[in-house]
Parts: sequence; structure tokens; C-alpha cells
Amino acid sequence: MLKYDNATFVPSPHCDARPDDAQVSLLVVHNISLPPSQFGTSGIRDLFMGQLNINEHPFYREIAGLRVSAHCVIYRTGKIEQFVPFNQRAWHAGLSVFQGTGRCNDFSIGIELEGTDTLPFTDEQYTALTKLTNFIVKHYPHISLGRIVGHNDIAPGRKTDPGVAFDWARYRKTLINLL
Repeated sequence: MLKYDNATFVPSPHCDARPDDAQVSLLVVHNISLPPSQFGTSGIRDLFMGQLNINEHPFYREIAGLRVSAHCVIYRTGKIEQFVPFNQRAWHAGLSVFQGTGRCNDFSIGIELEGTDTLPFTDEQYTALTKLTNFIVKHYPHISLGRIVGHNDIAPGRKTDPGVAFDWARYRKTLINLL
């Protein structure tokens, strides 16, 4: 069970075993905020744990019953919670294709940033994301710079995250020395 030491581990029930022949070779960057555009709530954790109270916010009724997770969430403060061990399959990508191969959850790691498509992410999030990426790449060397993508790249037309506010140049610049 591969976990990140600098994260709080909160085991989500929304995961399962990867296929036996799966080789982890893709890192997918997402964003999420629950309720939408609100930060510092328990909404993300509650969703990933299957404990979302639909009476807390009208939007929660729209997503009631979703069974989703990510390997990790990086909050605005830079704090990381890990919901799924990296060697297991988190349910983050949904209907997705990367370079002609579907079912990206089978071979990817999903990292959520607390945020929205249009609001800048924090310095703390970029720092935490860089450190986490370094850890992941050391354990999964088939993840190269070209195999670090946004959710929008594997689900075009369906997903837009991490969005226009995510500074890919800033992030990738920090990774050049890592990969």
C-alpha cells in the first residue's frame, strides 16, 4: 500500500484494484471545490468518503450518489490528504482516453487541487504539487513530463479542469529538474 508520508491518509471506499496488467504511467491534475467556488469546507472529503450531506447545500443534491475519489487532494494551504493508495485505482477520470487508450483510471494517478478553473491556485499548492509529483515519479518512472496532463486533456468536451487559472508553465518549470 503506497502512501505519501507528507499526507494525512483518509481511506476512501471509492477505489478498487488496478487490472493485473496495468502499468501506472499517467498523472492527471484536476481541480475541485465543494460547494463550487467555496474553499475550506469538508465537502471534498465528504464526497470522496461517500458521506456528502445533500441538505448542506443545494448543489449537493445534483451530485448525490456520485462514487468518486482521487489519490490525493491538495488544499489551498498546501495540506495534502490522500484518499487512495497509489497502487490502487481511484475513481477520478471517468470516461477518458489518453493517446488512444481508454479507462485512464486503470493506469493513472489523480491529484485534485482545491480550486476552480478561473481562480489562481496558491503558492503552497504549487509547492506541494511539485513535491508530491517528485515522490510519484520516483515510484512510477513511466510517468514522464509528457504524461502529466489535465483532466481536460483526457476528457475533452466533458471536463475543463484544472482550468485556465492553472499555471502549467510554472508547474512544468519546477519539474524539469525532477524528470
